Amino acid sequence: MKSRVACIVAVAMLTTCSPAWSQIEKGNLDGHFNEGAADCKTNPQAPLEVHPFDGKTFVLRENLCATFEAPFMYLLIGSSKALLIDTGDVADAKLMPLAETVMLLLPPQMPLLVVHTHRHLDHRAGDVQFEHLSNVQVVGFDLDSVRRYFGFTDWPNGLAQLDLGGRTVDVIPTPGHNATHISFYDRNTGLFFSGDFLMPGRLLIDDTAADLASANRVAAFVKDRPITYVLGGHIELNTAGKTFPWESHYHPQEHVLQLSKDDLLALPEAVGRFNGFYTGSGNFVLMNQIRVLIAVGTVAVIILLAIAIGLIRFVRGRRRARVGNVSAM
Repeated sequence: MKSRVACIVAVAMLTTCSPAWSQIEKGNLDGHFNEGAADCKTNPQAPLEVHPFDGKTFVLRENLCATFEAPFMYLLIGSSKALLIDTGDVADAKLMPLAETVMLLLPPQMPLLVVHTHRHLDHRAGDVQFEHLSNVQVVGFDLDSVRRYFGFTDWPNGLAQLDLGGRTVDVIPTPGHNATHISFYDRNTGLFFSGDFLMPGRLLIDDTAADLASANRVAAFVKDRPITYVLGGHIELNTAGKTFPWESHYHPQEHVLQLSKDDLLALPEAVGRFNGFYTGSGNFVLMNQIRVLIAVGTVAVIILLAIAIGLIRFVRGRRRARVGNVSAM
């Protein structure tokens, strides 16, 4: 792990001093990520993967054997500051050396800003690894902290910008999956970081109206902008578009991480067709997890009641039959 990180650090340091990009910087995100294991005990995995998109942009993923959430995190390095989007699902640095890996990827003494796509624990559990490091600022994950730090005075309207030094990142409010959700657009690479708002997986929607408004807002934002890839928070689909079982530590034939501008532009129509429970719409799987769980729970209760009533009737019938037999004697 350390030798691999050291090599990546060398590449990052060589490229960080290059002139500011005058056009979209090309990168490489070919290949697949580690698929985990059917039995993680007998087939142990490295806890963290680091994929360089280019010398200034890194995709990090926590392994499926470390956490079934297997979230993605993104490190963007400018000339004066670096940005880490999300900190993953594992707090213990001994199990998940996230902060150590990230700090080794940075040029010496470069300030680091840590932000979150939203407040769900699987995107912020690693905050504790960064909170006491020098030259690191961790932005709060609650809505007040998000609005205050980015200067959103009319949430969820408006845009914010982060200046990393020769690298500007736009911040777009995208509530719907969660009330605190934001997405990021890197002008240098054309990468759109969508968190759980859009990813190759289950799109869990808490607030349909907010999600539809966010989808329309994002579609308008990207319409005339170059989008290299859309990079989300998880992968939950295989190459055939089928979802992996909940809490699976093994993703054979996993779908690629990257989605496209067309997927962003198609999202408003898909959310517009969402029935509020579960909808498979083209390449999208949309669901309201709470409502689905309530519906499943209600059905389960009805089935249990039906079984209980059936058993009661059966027992009563047997008793009547015994009484009738005794009377006949």
